[in-house]
Amino acid sequence: MYYYDSSSLIFLLPALIFALWAQARVKSTYKRYSRVTGSRGITGAQVARTILDQNGLHNVQVEHISGSLTDHYDPRGDVVRLSDGVYGSASISAVGIAAHECGHAVQHAERYTPLVFRNTIIPVTNIGSKLSVPLILIGALINSYPLILLGILAYSLMAVFQLITLPVEFNASARAMDTITSGYILDDDEQRGARKVLNAAALTYVAALASSIAQILRLLLMFSGRRNRR
Repeated sequence: MYYYDSSSLIFLLPALIFALWAQARVKSTYKRYSRVTGSRGITGAQVARTILDQNGLHNVQVEHISGSLTDHYDPRGDVVRLSDGVYGSASISAVGIAAHECGHAVQHAERYTPLVFRNTIIPVTNIGSKLSVPLILIGALINSYPLILLGILAYSLMAVFQLITLPVEFNASARAMDTITSGYILDDDEQRGARKVLNAAALTYVAALASSIAQILRLLLMFSGRRNRR
């Protein structure tokens, strides 16, 4: 059903390698600095509570969640959830990640424009992701290139979402480092470690966007090649 062109690997292989490297780096960096305890002995939960209170977000709760690197801010429940290795840990990794998630809470309270826009397009993105594959498959079955393009366009909404996610994540990390620095939560050497953890985490979002773009280019190449051979 699909026309296969080995040249599509030009797009997919580098993106896949980059994604695997990014995942490996975030895990190794997190693991490295999770073994280094901050000199002030402040746990991730304590850091989160302090940052939230300093920003007037007394209503936002800090909760523990099981798992590794499952940390997130839930705007629906007004809660920052910190994983096993962050909530009760005073490591450099824990401090950086807790501060990052609180950065999202502050963004939400301030109605940070990229965050608001990203949340606005979530329903459209969800619809597009569900329709993209059926549209492409049906278009391929009935040899309808316009329908295939519509499916690829629907899939591209995911890349738009990921693109908007980048400034949201980068800004949350920048807020985290500003807080860590100004609040003297970590010493200078420790701050560099926290920055490395956050930078490594940010790479995963870049890799996700790169993978989506590569897949879009692959689909365009695949079906344009098939169309030319009709």
